Order: sequence, then C-alpha cells, then structure tokens
Amino acid sequence: MAVINLKTDQFEETIKNNEIVILDFWAEWCGPCKQFGPVFEDISEKHPDIAFCKVNVEEEQELAGMFQVRSIPTITFMRQGIVVFSNPGAIPGNALEDGIKQLLELDMEQVHKDLAVAQAKQESEA
Repeated sequence: MAVINLKTDQFEETIKNNEIVILDFWAEWCGPCKQFGPVFEDISEKHPDIAFCKVNVEEEQELAGMFQVRSIPTITFMRQGIVVFSNPGAIPGNALEDGIKQLLELDMEQVHKDLAVAQAKQESEA
C-alpha cells in the first residue's frame, strides 16, 4: 500500500478499514520532516498490510488538533482505532520497524480491558 496523504474527511474511513494505521504529522517547511519522509516511505513498502498516512499539519489542522500534535514530525501508531503510541520527533528507520514489531505483538484484548478500566475510573471521578 502506498503512503496516503490523509485528509480530515478520509480519517474515519481509513481508521475503520485498516487494522493498523501509522500517522506521520509533518509540514513542508520542517527540515526534520523532510529528512524523515523517505524513511517513512521506504518502510511503508515493506508493510503493505499497514496504512501509512502522512498528515500535513498546515492543511489538516483539525486532525493535528485532534491528536494534540505540538511538534513535528510526530509519529502516531494506531491499532483497532486506538492510539497506542505517539512519538514527537523524527525517529530512525530501525526504531520505526521496532515500533511496528511491538504494535503487531500487542495483546489488543488486554488493551481494550485496560482502556475500559481507565474510562470507568475517569467517569467515576467526574
């Protein structure tokens, strides 16, 4: 699967139709973003079953706000519609590969249980 230039109106469908989504929040003027771009593209070619999406924060401010992006690049790993990890700053290719490996090994049943407990606790404190 080629890298997708994700637009806000495509977000819901992209998350719904892909088990794993990796987001690269970037901007045209950002030097580290430009350096990381080819790494992101190269690794995307090795994982055709994962949706690799670039989000231009200048054009898609709503998405950047939804993910509380404060610095760029920011790489966000999602599985089953849940953000499981987010990293501000460019990362080397081997670290991106390691993040993908950990994401694939994640026990999503436990993640859903932990999320339910955290949400229940938050609701009881409100």
